[in-house]
Amino acid sequence: MIIPGKMLRVLVVDDTIVYRKAVSDILAEIPGVEVVGIAHNGKIAMAKIATLKPDLITLDIEMPVMNGLEVLAELQENHTSVGAIMLSTLTADGSDMTMKALELGAFDFILKPQSSANLQEGKNQIKDALVPILKAFRSSNNATSFLGTRGVFSQPRTLPEKITASPLRPQTMTRTNSTPRTTLRRRKSEIVTIGISTGGPNALTQMLPLLPGDLGVPVVIVQHMPPVFTKSLAASLNAKCALTVKEAEEAEPIQPNTVYIAPGGKQMKLVASPDGKNRIIRITNDPPENSCRPSADYLFRSVGDYYVGRTTAVIMTGMGSDGTKGLQLLKEKGAFIIAQDESTCVVYGMPKAPFQQGLTDRVVPLDKIAAEITKSVR
Repeated sequence: MIIPGKMLRVLVVDDTIVYRKAVSDILAEIPGVEVVGIAHNGKIAMAKIATLKPDLITLDIEMPVMNGLEVLAELQENHTSVGAIMLSTLTADGSDMTMKALELGAFDFILKPQSSANLQEGKNQIKDALVPILKAFRSSNNATSFLGTRGVFSQPRTLPEKITASPLRPQTMTRTNSTPRTTLRRRKSEIVTIGISTGGPNALTQMLPLLPGDLGVPVVIVQHMPPVFTKSLAASLNAKCALTVKEAEEAEPIQPNTVYIAPGGKQMKLVASPDGKNRIIRITNDPPENSCRPSADYLFRSVGDYYVGRTTAVIMTGMGSDGTKGLQLLKEKGAFIIAQDESTCVVYGMPKAPFQQGLTDRVVPLDKIAAEITKSVR
């Protein structure tokens, strides 16, 4: 954990001099941040980490001698107090490697500017992305917690058997100083909808494999991510889960026992099929909400339109407050709302306001969310 008020010490690691200078210059302009050194490959970075003891490194993935993934593996072994923010390219290979980096414990990632951007535009893009992540890293109690759990995300998991008995009842906490306004009687849930952001890939990697393959309902997820990356995330999760996990597609009917992840850079909502009998996915270019596209609020509203009193909504780790307004609407329509607790969130942003407003029915640690979801649909 970073001590409040303490200077955030950052090591910049990239094999390209343009990015080393750009990131170093940007960090030097941010109050409370000190650039303690630079390195042009992972081997040099590890030597400097041992002597300079940074709080955080900005880390390129593809480097000679020792790449970014190898650096993260070494951090897991010997330097678990050091956080990492990845610089990634907007390509299929770049997204796949970034998913591996997040599984290895990286805090978050930012995109390298497109080649069409001039130098100043590129620096502005990096700064706009980097500043809120640094703020979240500084305030997080769990910024480096994933680095301390060696191999937990990269090793194969045993898929769960079908559940035939009720799962163990987790310890839960409910909001007691305000009563949520629930105007409709709630029934067994027929859909699960999830909003999640910073820390999400690792949190989903822990939570979704705990859901049984015969859950019996569809799951729709907004994970704040750019285009291409959500497809890599879905593929990574699909290999670990008993449920089918995929990136959502335009006009496809939603099916039980399938997890649909909203495509990065697009909005996703549910609409009625032409015959009105089923629900289908609609992918749109509607404007961002809460500076997010995809937005949890946008998805949650549409779920509320069709699953009155039959929705389980889950709000998990992430920066900002996307999802709060959608949860307010869902609560008024009888939804059952689960929030991840502060102690297990990488960033306690998105679950915070719903909890404070008394919207949540359960507040549980990450490893208990799947059990609560399963109970709500059975």
